Amino acid sequence: MLLKTKLLIAFLLCFAVGFSQTKYSNEFMNIGVDAAALGMSNTVVSHTGDVNSGYWNPAGLVKLEDKQIALMHSSYFANIANYDYAAFAMPLDDRSAVGLSLIRFGVDDILDTTQLIDDQGNINYDRISLFSAVDYGLTFSYARHLPIDGLSYGINAKVIRRIIGDFASSWGFGLDAGIQFESDNDWKFGIMARDITTTFNAWTFDDEKLATIQNAIEGQNQEVPESTELTIPKLQIGMSKKFIFHYDYSLVTALDLNVRFEQNNDIISTSFASINPALGFEFGYTDLVFLRAGVGNFQNELQIDNSESLSFQPNFGVGFKYRGIQLDYAFTDIGDQSAALYSNVFSLKLDFSIFR
Repeated sequence: MLLKTKLLIAFLLCFAVGFSQTKYSNEFMNIGVDAAALGMSNTVVSHTGDVNSGYWNPAGLVKLEDKQIALMHSSYFANIANYDYAAFAMPLDDRSAVGLSLIRFGVDDILDTTQLIDDQGNINYDRISLFSAVDYGLTFSYARHLPIDGLSYGINAKVIRRIIGDFASSWGFGLDAGIQFESDNDWKFGIMARDITTTFNAWTFDDEKLATIQNAIEGQNQEVPESTELTIPKLQIGMSKKFIFHYDYSLVTALDLNVRFEQNNDIISTSFASINPALGFEFGYTDLVFLRAGVGNFQNELQIDNSESLSFQPNFGVGFKYRGIQLDYAFTDIGDQSAALYSNVFSLKLDFSIFR
């Protein structure tokens, strides 16, 4: 048990601050919010138009007619990690809107047993302490209609705060930008560019604290990790259309392309960029009850015999909306490149029009 705890501490430290490379920086910001979107495999960049647009595509905030708030909670890794999200958005006038959102992803109450055994080899349980590894993402959003009919844009300013107990912490800053266009025949198109300026994280370390764990596992954690992280830009390009049947029934179909400027196991991968498609559906009845499904995260997986097989991730969800209250549920994975078990995600959205 002692070794497992030490391994967990080492893993958290190495994973959170050991990668000064761009590939894994601030990945908690890519998990996704809103069970309605997650149920559709995140294929909402073209048609999002509520408080959650601050995350998916801030250009969609201009569709708000009143103030809205959103809440979401999910747990991952058998409830070890908790992911929480809260957002508020409001229109400024008939052409612009603003939003504010906060994401917290954390592992709390981690046992620090590095001091359990003293210099004489005695075990003292009073020397056990607790710490948390927590990531925060605070986003300020602004959106505005452009003079061209059906075209809007949005900008996000992000502040990233990451904390690993008393061992290390960091501040990061970045920008996102998005556009949406709705054609006369109700086709919708959207582009979301994340970290367009390359998000920068700067770490600081408590040298005394790090010194107490540097020999927790022989041959590991002997040096202080690098103090900077860079998050390279990513693109999400989408299109969607809503069909109405017999007045009461609706079907939203959406296709997104997720582009990373790196080579990985995505279904389309080059030295310049990798592209991962996702397809989502939402079936609605009288704008009251919704069934959602989606498929994405297509990966070329290398097998033990060196052959490759194509894997994908299905997602499912349901939703209920009455007046200004919407409750959604999704059965989904943690996100891109994840080997985690599926999780149950719940989200709530409240439109202030209910108080009129």
